Amino acid sequence: MRIGELAARAGTTTRTLRYYESRGLLPARRTGNGYRTYDESDLRLLRQIRTLQDFGFDLEETRPFVECLRAGHPEGDSCPASLAVYRRKLGELDALIGQLSSVRETVARQLARAELAAEAEVPGGPEPVCELGGDSWPPK
Repeated sequence: MRIGELAARAGTTTRTLRYYESRGLLPARRTGNGYRTYDESDLRLLRQIRTLQDFGFDLEETRPFVECLRAGHPEGDSCPASLAVYRRKLGELDALIGQLSSVRETVARQLARAELAAEAEVPGGPEPVCELGGDSWPPK
């Protein structure tokens, strides 16, 4: 198949395919008249790349999976290098989850403190002041 058909079947653009080719992830064979030609195995490579990118893997992280498929394995994640990428990515995700949990706890404490302070305020106190312009709220 030609590049336009492959792009359509993979749900991407011809520009993306040429970029993958330039990065060595997608082989391009040429016909006698210079057109790129692809087959079903190339579509499989693209689907592997796109799936991993949808999961948050960067393009270079997809390389071991692509190489595993090219080596003839039935799945791109059945090779040791692919498994190592999975482990590394899982570690990154665990670290991010830890950071987000910490931030969430901080925000929850701040909210609780602010809600207690708001409940303690005396009704009929001074009107709130806009910090941007010093005007009272609501505008008069």
